Amino acid sequence: MNKTIRRISVFTLLLVLSLLVRATWVQFYDGQALADNKHNRRGTIDKYAYPLGGIIVGGEDITGSERTKGSDLAYKRTYKDGSLYAAVTGYSSQVYGATQLEGIYQDVLDGTDTRLKNPLDTVTNKRADPGDVVTTIDPAVQKAAYKALGDNKGAAVAIDPKTGKILGMVSTPSYDPSKIAGSTDGDAWEKLTKDEDKPLVNRAIRQPLPPGSTFKLVVAAAALEDGLYPSVDVKTDSPDPYTLPGTTHPLPNENPSAPCSNATIRTALQYSCNNVFGKMAADLGQDKVKAMAEKFGFNNEKQDVPVRASESLYPTGMDKAQTALSGIGQFDVTATPLQMAMVSAAIANGGTLVDPHMVSQVTDSDGSVLQNFDDAGSSRILSESVAEQLQSAMGTVADQVGANAKIPGATVGGKTGTAQHGENNKGTPYAWFTSYAKGGDGKEVAVAVIIEDSSTARDQISGTGLAAPVAKAMMQAALKS
Repeated sequence: MNKTIRRISVFTLLLVLSLLVRATWVQFYDGQALADNKHNRRGTIDKYAYPLGGIIVGGEDITGSERTKGSDLAYKRTYKDGSLYAAVTGYSSQVYGATQLEGIYQDVLDGTDTRLKNPLDTVTNKRADPGDVVTTIDPAVQKAAYKALGDNKGAAVAIDPKTGKILGMVSTPSYDPSKIAGSTDGDAWEKLTKDEDKPLVNRAIRQPLPPGSTFKLVVAAAALEDGLYPSVDVKTDSPDPYTLPGTTHPLPNENPSAPCSNATIRTALQYSCNNVFGKMAADLGQDKVKAMAEKFGFNNEKQDVPVRASESLYPTGMDKAQTALSGIGQFDVTATPLQMAMVSAAIANGGTLVDPHMVSQVTDSDGSVLQNFDDAGSSRILSESVAEQLQSAMGTVADQVGANAKIPGATVGGKTGTAQHGENNKGTPYAWFTSYAKGGDGKEVAVAVIIEDSSTARDQISGTGLAAPVAKAMMQAALKS
């Protein structure tokens, strides 16, 4: 063989070897990345090649799968009472992906989670039967919240204070995930995404807004724990009117005739005295109020239930006047309904906050538990004596709210709130109510409700009139379940 042919042969051999090396690299190293690439349709085809597993509420599967026609995606997701449970399930769409529980547990629900494989499946690389996600949601509480919210724009959350189980989570206006599950549902998707009321946003955990006077519970807790005031029945040093520090602007009360001058914490919560809690926050200072807020869960960027909740914020870098405004749940303070339900839950539970969660178990197709969330973490954030005093004061508020909150045979405590909205409060005010209820049989529930917008006349908007009846309906359902 002459030198030229030999060189060509060696060069050709090197090309072949390079091709083999590249093919091996793509197969064993880049293969998984290519398979997982969102633009690889093969992954979507595989995901919807079989029926998906179930999301379970009250022992029943509220999801399903149906055979498609004329598509390479064999099955699409279906939902029973989709609008009722959308804030819990999220959606699983052949085109737009998956959110909430559908997104977090998609590997379990489509059978690709490695924990679902038995030894034979591992050897044969057979796709495992899909698993299920068992929620903590109580159908009665969920239905009560959805019905009571009605056509209002708002949200509601109910928590079992002892266990942290989320019993209800509703956001309105809602949507039916079935309408956007298929590959030809573009019109429905466009309508939802262009809707000014943003039905795809889960207001219960993803839209923090000013909590208004419900935040006064946090300030009261800080004052009692700090010893600024020894009890809820000791008069505070709170002039009415109270002028914001460093300014000439008085902090007005909603009811000018309310007995707010030097009022006790109990009376100040009952009449929602801004002068008392504005001055209280300024006297404590932003650091002490912030520390208490963070014990309740504010400023937590990683609040997972297991869906990631948006951060509820207590700001820093405020002057004394701004700190005073923060004490009444205004300035830059924001909270989700989940966060305010956590405040009531910790108070109701004697000062211990149990981590909220809406999934109790993840199981395989045979019901064997892959992951259990029944033993949630907890932390003591208030002394028992402070928690008991706040329960008592919240009971006084509930007595004043009357029929809109009270439940025969149950101990109920609550706090109303109306928060300003928009520049110079030009927007419709937000109506809040957070509360707890304890039944004679040991059952407990904590609730928070926000009404962002309703058909009610502006001068009639209040936590008492709009949000409290929703909370009452949820608490009644929880205590009966």
